[in-house]
Amino acid sequence: MAQNHSRPGTWRRWSAGAVLAMAFAAAGCATSTTPGVPDTGTTAPAAETPDVSADSAKQLCDMIGPQVDTWRGDGPTLGKTKLNATVHDWALRNNGVNVAVMRNRAVVDEITTAHCPDVRQAAIAALQIPDLASGLAGI
Repeated sequence: MAQNHSRPGTWRRWSAGAVLAMAFAAAGCATSTTPGVPDTGTTAPAAETPDVSADSAKQLCDMIGPQVDTWRGDGPTLGKTKLNATVHDWALRNNGVNVAVMRNRAVVDEITTAHCPDVRQAAIAALQIPDLASGLAGI
């Protein structure tokens, strides 16, 4: 008869290690999209606005714009999921400001209002939401 050689508690240790690794990864996220500007290493306040360069803002607009018609066809639920993926992808490409953006979702509206108000308005209409922040899920 075969014996089970797994040790009790292995799953708990593995799970704790995975949670710890995710915490370290999240702690390493930056608050600036400016190349060469390191994160201060301090905990961000609840309403922190990440430092977003003009190039990064343009990139966000360029990433959202072509997807609006697809989101409209997908419907609001799937469209909002894709909005989240787009914003996370953009934030990751720009010094990993994902956590700072999710702590202050309104920054996406601020950026798009200033740099591409027509794209912002089209996305809001396609997703049937009052603002882009409303379509973003928190971390």
